[in-house]
Amino acid sequence: MTVTRRSLLLAGSALLAASMLTPITASAKERVVFSGGPAGGTFQVVANAVQVYDPIKQSKNMRVRAQSSAGSVENLRKVNSGKAQMGVVYSGHVFLGRNGQMKNDTRKYEDVMAVAWLYGAPAQLVVRKGSGIKSTKDLVGKKVGVGNAGSGAFANCELFFTHMGVWDKIERNAMGYNDAAQAFGNNQLDAFWLFTAFPSGAVIMAAQTNDIELIDLGKDAQDSGFFDKYPYFGQLSVPPGTYKGVDYETPSFQDSALWVANSKVSEDTVYEMLSAIYSDEGLAHMKAQKKTFKNMSLDTGTQGVVTPWHPGAVKFWKEKGMM
Repeated sequence: MTVTRRSLLLAGSALLAASMLTPITASAKERVVFSGGPAGGTFQVVANAVQVYDPIKQSKNMRVRAQSSAGSVENLRKVNSGKAQMGVVYSGHVFLGRNGQMKNDTRKYEDVMAVAWLYGAPAQLVVRKGSGIKSTKDLVGKKVGVGNAGSGAFANCELFFTHMGVWDKIERNAMGYNDAAQAFGNNQLDAFWLFTAFPSGAVIMAAQTNDIELIDLGKDAQDSGFFDKYPYFGQLSVPPGTYKGVDYETPSFQDSALWVANSKVSEDTVYEMLSAIYSDEGLAHMKAQKKTFKNMSLDTGTQGVVTPWHPGAVKFWKEKGMM
């Protein structure tokens, strides 16, 4: 018995000594999956740009990985569930989701919190020049690309086309922008819808093989009372010359693309990422990725947000005097 007790004491002393010599390891990096969008879409450019920015890649506190997705609605659900920690979601979907007002979905997505405004995303409807399609209502009976299922493009297309009374009167083709542009070029579509910043690479692609026109969606929205019913959409126009052969201004409407985070992401991680991206160097990096981000700045970072902010974002924007 004495030997056993002495052995235990000696073993305990050895373990204590060993533990004192063992270096203290750093805590594990916080894992951040940043959910973007489909190929050819600006959402994925955002996710990739954040992932590859050196100060974020070299962070000792977090590990960020960009992940593709269908787009806004899928990102809302992934971020809320924690399958992704961050993502890009349209302001309107964050608002509707938090209030249980998504189409055919009464769940409340209350764990999705705003981090920053990124850019305004306008609706664009591409048709062939001389097709006779002059308004949304002329799409009845036509083959139309309506965006990926689960994307913001698809959701907003369904919203607008239903409002205009044509959603159930068209031949709908759910596909991404690049696939739609290719199908349009092969005469498999009469028109295709986008909800993304301009200039869009997919529309540029379509204009290389066809003479194209953009439909005046602003007039359709204004005349039908769309802005009164959905006040989170704003009016804007696609400038003349944005696309080959489209030398006229095209009125449309837009929503704001927001950087969002799950409520459980640490305050420090959100603050560190904002500090990196919204530095002079970080903003220059983003703008070098795509012209769409030309309006990203400290001054615009808090605009277009009507839903709760993540605590890490509150800390950052208050420190910058923007809240």
